[in-house]
Amino acid sequence: MSVTEERARTYEVRTYGCQMNVHDSERLSGLLEAAGYVRADDGETADVVVFNTCAVRENADNRLYGNLGHLRPAKVRNPGMQIAVGGCLAQKDQGEIVRKAPWVDVVFGTHNIGSLPVLLERARVAREAQVEIKESLEVFPSTLPTRRESPYAAWVSISVGCNNTCTFCIVPALRGKEKDRRPGDVLGEIRALVELGVLEVTLLGQNVNTYGVEFGDRLAFGKLLRACGDVEGLERVRFTSPHPAAFTDDVIAAMAETPNVMPQLHMPLQSGSDRILKSMRRSYRAERYLGIIERVRAAIPDAAISTDIIVGFPGETEEDFQDTLEVVRRSRFANAFTFQYSIRPGTPAATMDGQVPKEVVQERYERLVALQEEISWEENRAQVGRTLEVLVAEGEGRKDDATRRMSGRAADNRLVHFVPPADAAPPRPGDMVTTEVTYAAPHHLVADGPALVRRTRAGDAWEAREAAACGTGGGGTPGAVSLGMPVVRRA
Repeated sequence: MSVTEERARTYEVRTYGCQMNVHDSERLSGLLEAAGYVRADDGETADVVVFNTCAVRENADNRLYGNLGHLRPAKVRNPGMQIAVGGCLAQKDQGEIVRKAPWVDVVFGTHNIGSLPVLLERARVAREAQVEIKESLEVFPSTLPTRRESPYAAWVSISVGCNNTCTFCIVPALRGKEKDRRPGDVLGEIRALVELGVLEVTLLGQNVNTYGVEFGDRLAFGKLLRACGDVEGLERVRFTSPHPAAFTDDVIAAMAETPNVMPQLHMPLQSGSDRILKSMRRSYRAERYLGIIERVRAAIPDAAISTDIIVGFPGETEEDFQDTLEVVRRSRFANAFTFQYSIRPGTPAATMDGQVPKEVVQERYERLVALQEEISWEENRAQVGRTLEVLVAEGEGRKDDATRRMSGRAADNRLVHFVPPADAAPPRPGDMVTTEVTYAAPHHLVADGPALVRRTRAGDAWEAREAAACGTGGGGTPGAVSLGMPVVRRA
């Protein structure tokens, strides 16, 4: 019996890991809804639970099997319940998941997420687990149905896979070689999103600035940024993540000269030691990295730059770590995502000599975090007194009963808590607020002064979605309490 011939079955998608996985989960939700499933309410045990896994983080497999174990009693009580596991860990472990957790119904990989509804139906009919892992991409994910989590901001994938061989990373083995979408397809998706009310897009790729390698145009990414500037109604363009080795001056020029490309850059450093970068197979060195930052700031003085750093890579000495601290001091990052190295089975680094003792890694990590915290706070204090335009966000930051603060992101992606005007309807997620920064903390800014609200088509789209979810039929009531929308659960 098909899903549509009986009571609509409910689903829940649990997401682990990076923006790529969050975007893939939007595709999984879209596929399930196109097949007749409906999203489970918060607190409800869904008929179908999908785990979209990541193999990059430490103890990813332990977390997965722990969560699968917690679901086993629900599965025993309701034999019709189905559990599916996809993503990078599924691609890596394949049949091992069903062996360790025989109550799992479906295992699918990174290359065939479009197969999920068929595999679920096949498992129901056959009453046995379905494991289907493809070794190459079947369908580019962007052609699949999507249930986007935000009506005003969207991820747009421009490529999947990676051609690099970083020794700490298993992603190329699990997502394959880089595959690029044609520019016309990317821009067509962006225009369609803008028509629906989206005003901010983030271009996604494992290495966005190598975009074009498949069709032989090494300047393709800069051209794509400039083309985004011609999309009427698109107010903000971001991208993540570029690789320093492939970062070229034409991209810096495109960022500086395209008004809707935001003054923000997230560029992974990983280490400030040339010796460790070589061991990581990162094909750049510290001075090249610093040179990119210098040129970006010369072209875009207000740019906020963030990064990723790994502490305790095999063979890292105190001298190597001091090199990293020095690059951090010179780079003046707005913020940094810092990680303690841990062994990832299947990566070259896992078998390298010189694994650094845990206590040494921890102590270095704490020193790095303290330094970056100090720099972030100094950089944020420099924002006090500036007037910023903030895109009002849903479900981000804080809302304070005493101050009535709401939250959103400035052009440079800093988190801003602001006070909405008291004499008007509160701004909606997707609206823009112009306000002045009055206080700075290491990880956010506060704007307690007057705020000027610009209502947008994105805010209209959010309000229409809320009205439909609440059954009011559209329009909504200014100032009404929002019941909110369920979101993809992230662990």
